[in-house]
Amino acid sequence: MRILGIDPGLQTTGFGVVDAAGSALSYVASGTIRTTHLDRGDLPARLKVLFDGITEVVARYQPDAASVEIVFVNVNPQATLLLGQARGACVTALVCSALPVAEYTALQMKQAVAGHGKAAKAQVQAMVQRLLQLPGLPGTDAADALGLAITHAHVGQSMHRLAQATELQRKSSGMYKAGRSR
Repeated sequence: MRILGIDPGLQTTGFGVVDAAGSALSYVASGTIRTTHLDRGDLPARLKVLFDGITEVVARYQPDAASVEIVFVNVNPQATLLLGQARGACVTALVCSALPVAEYTALQMKQAVAGHGKAAKAQVQAMVQRLLQLPGLPGTDAADALGLAITHAHVGQSMHRLAQATELQRKSSGMYKAGRSR
């Protein structure tokens, strides 16, 4: 399975592609999509660059699935809104390319890659380098994206096996509302 990881950002969006065969992982590609060459006030143009960039990465590397980092509220609400729009452009490009999209928090990715959710950027970079046997450290945005792909390779397989082993059923307590049965 080929997995594309996306670390969304309005100025720099990281991407990473890995192949997963069982528990074996191999590096395919990584990099960044930058909008820094555009006017900061031209949000539509920046979002288009992200959309087109993700679409190009999907066309070039033909992944089977994608994983994207979930964005949480930061100290600056305006920055959070802008980041959410960048994330939306990335997810839309993935969905338009007919890819299934999984979402993970930064804490989940750090836990899966470095062993603890409070890992520093440098620790994530070093573990991604080690797990994928890279000759050098990847950039921080690319490392996070590769980390998201690695997370999906591990977690996605477990979730798939769980879904096959058990039938997801609705709980009877959720079928009653205000004392009435449906």
